[in-house]
Amino acid sequence: MNKQDEVLNKLKVIIDPDLGKDIVTLGFVKNLKISEGVVTFDLELTTPACPVKEQFRSDCKKVISELAWVKEVSLTMTSSKPSSALNKSGRGLATVKNIIAVASCKGGVGKSTTAVNIAYSLSQKGASVGIFDADIYGPSLATLVNAPFDGLFQKKDLIIPVEHINVKLMSFAYASANTGGGPAILRGPMVTQIINQLLTGTDWGELDYLVIDMPPGTGDIQLTLSQLIPITAAIIITTPQHLSFIDVKKGIQMFDQMKIPTIAVFENMSYFVCNSCNEKHEIFGSGSRKKLVEQFGIKNSFSMPLDQDISAFSDSGTPIVIAKPEGESAKEYSKVTDSIIREISKLNFANLPKPEVKFDNGNIYYKTDNGVENDIKPAILRRQCRCAHCINEITGEQILQQDDVEDSIIPNDIKPMGNYAVSINWSDGHSSIFPYELLNELVQ
Repeated sequence: MNKQDEVLNKLKVIIDPDLGKDIVTLGFVKNLKISEGVVTFDLELTTPACPVKEQFRSDCKKVISELAWVKEVSLTMTSSKPSSALNKSGRGLATVKNIIAVASCKGGVGKSTTAVNIAYSLSQKGASVGIFDADIYGPSLATLVNAPFDGLFQKKDLIIPVEHINVKLMSFAYASANTGGGPAILRGPMVTQIINQLLTGTDWGELDYLVIDMPPGTGDIQLTLSQLIPITAAIIITTPQHLSFIDVKKGIQMFDQMKIPTIAVFENMSYFVCNSCNEKHEIFGSGSRKKLVEQFGIKNSFSMPLDQDISAFSDSGTPIVIAKPEGESAKEYSKVTDSIIREISKLNFANLPKPEVKFDNGNIYYKTDNGVENDIKPAILRRQCRCAHCINEITGEQILQQDDVEDSIIPNDIKPMGNYAVSINWSDGHSSIFPYELLNELVQ
């Protein structure tokens, strides 16, 4: 075995925890050279913000140094180029790798604050990042990020974005500043035209992530953005109230129809920690985040407390991850960001098999992601529905009784719902969403 093969053999023991394969098989190892006992190579990761990149670096040096003839190991961390899908998505977006939609479908839940802190957290982890404020009627980016601004300028027919602390920014607030920054009184077609111009006509340059702060609702703007550009994934922002939960469900269903996977749920204002008693108080109730996880199977869910520092720093135009990077709120944003990075890497590179659900010969057949096929009686599955018609979403009490479902019930239509669940339309006219995790429990 030659020395190059020896090195590659050693590196094959290092497994990417998200993609489930070794770094050699994944093609991460590039430009391997060996000269007089010195091993040099590039490690091309899926993103420069990889949460385990330092572990990779340490492991690579350790395993290669175990070879008796190795005197020195030198590796350079790099990352992959933008996908061809984004290259075709517009002039200014040609070298943007991933586009993340941050949405709530309801106003006043802290969506914009979350979007800004996620963007700056991504930047802190080594990624090149931009943020686009897609709310024409109520743009907030210029308030949340107090960036120096002397007006917008163009270069080669592209708008030069505002830049502050290594993050590129664009908002209608900047475009309207020359006219006094007044409110946008515009009809739908004009709004979508402005968004198109600002988004694809901005010179974003080479970005690892472009965060889009979506406006509330599920209307023209959201649909236009979903059709205009290849959004990589969506993050849903909610609060504990039942009303927020109802609206957020619509957002998840909208993204599913547009073939955009929802990869995380973030619940703002989940609780308040009293300074006197140091206990958690759920001022706005609880359960919204839990219900989203149960009904849609979204694995990554996070809760953020009511924190007066978040409000104070946001009002002053400094994201809390910049102002207090060691604080508890900043650490929570960091956890969210890590999960986003890992989920997007899975979407782009893992090619993992998805579970399959089909109806045949009177039974529902469920094939897990490891290829094992199991059968489930339709009536048994129908009785497990956790929707608002079957379960009281406030008390958790069972509304649907076993006798309410005929044993002869069958599914009329079965289709995937995002990355984590399946949607079924039943012969009794009811529609259900079942997370794959629930199906796993049933077949076990």
